[in-house]
Amino acid sequence: MFRTRKIVATTLTAVITLGTLVPVASAASVKTASKSYRNGQEKKAYTYAKKMMKTNRDGLKAKAKIFSKSAYPTTGAAAGYSDFLLGLKKHGYKFTKAQKKLVKKNLVVSAKSDPATLATAIIGLQAIGVNPTKYQPAGAKKNLNLVKTLYQQKMTKQTVNVQSQALIAVASNKKFKKPSKAAFSKTSLSKTIAKNQQSNHGWAYNNTVASVDSDTTAMALTALAMGQSKTKAVQTAIKQGQGYLKTAVYKSGTFGYTFNGQENPNANSTAEAILALSSTKTTFQYINRKAMKSGQTATPLRQMWHYVAANGSIKGAYSMTLAYGQVSMAAAAYHRGYRSAPVYSFN
Repeated sequence: MFRTRKIVATTLTAVITLGTLVPVASAASVKTASKSYRNGQEKKAYTYAKKMMKTNRDGLKAKAKIFSKSAYPTTGAAAGYSDFLLGLKKHGYKFTKAQKKLVKKNLVVSAKSDPATLATAIIGLQAIGVNPTKYQPAGAKKNLNLVKTLYQQKMTKQTVNVQSQALIAVASNKKFKKPSKAAFSKTSLSKTIAKNQQSNHGWAYNNTVASVDSDTTAMALTALAMGQSKTKAVQTAIKQGQGYLKTAVYKSGTFGYTFNGQENPNANSTAEAILALSSTKTTFQYINRKAMKSGQTATPLRQMWHYVAANGSIKGAYSMTLAYGQVSMAAAAYHRGYRSAPVYSFN
């Protein structure tokens, strides 16, 4: 979910209207991820991620660190660190005092931080048990309420990705209160995201139909589910966005982006889609039970776990921090089911 912006030149733009019936293959013809397969792959990935955290390395063969002010001067951490931390937490990881200190010492956040940096820190800090409403940044003399600071940011001109990050962050904890001089509310931000939906019912980082992709669409859907707005515009946008994902899935069961007419499936995009599909009973069945389109050979969950290598790393990932974070969060969302609280909820 929380990641740097990915620029995609063109994506699948098949249009699906609300209420249109999409033919799907029978469940029997689709390969699913068995419990034993899921557990085995999940254990490999979790073991690998624990070693990453212990060594503060973005992949065990990489020199890059996960947390480092010098390497990441504007944030203090690698892209996707909040999902990485929360993914570990969701799988039962206990952070040591030294590890918590490492995170807090390196994070770069202040009243001048941009909305994406604030939103990421709000999720990441909660993952390690730190209250973001009473957080004292490294080198600061006073506490800073990151939630209040985020609420004071103007969101209308931000990208859909950033708007989605912000909505997930402020909705992640019921104890978070909207300040009196907030620039937005969860409802107003939900409406803004819904308004940015494109004519093919997906979302794009630059608000153009030609750039719509499954990653941005899935992230918007996850955010709208967190926002819990019951307005007609938002609910319609959610249903239409879910319809877009049904058309965007590749026949292999993976998700990705299309560049110069070529499909680029990957673990990250597939994980993002699983997160979005996990919010309702209707869409949850498409994670590991039923096909979304005719000719689909495997479920997204089966394909996501296929990207986990024998040593636990994620195949094809340019950042293990980002990849493990999204894969682990998708796995946690599947374990929780659609009836439970959202995976980004801390209540």
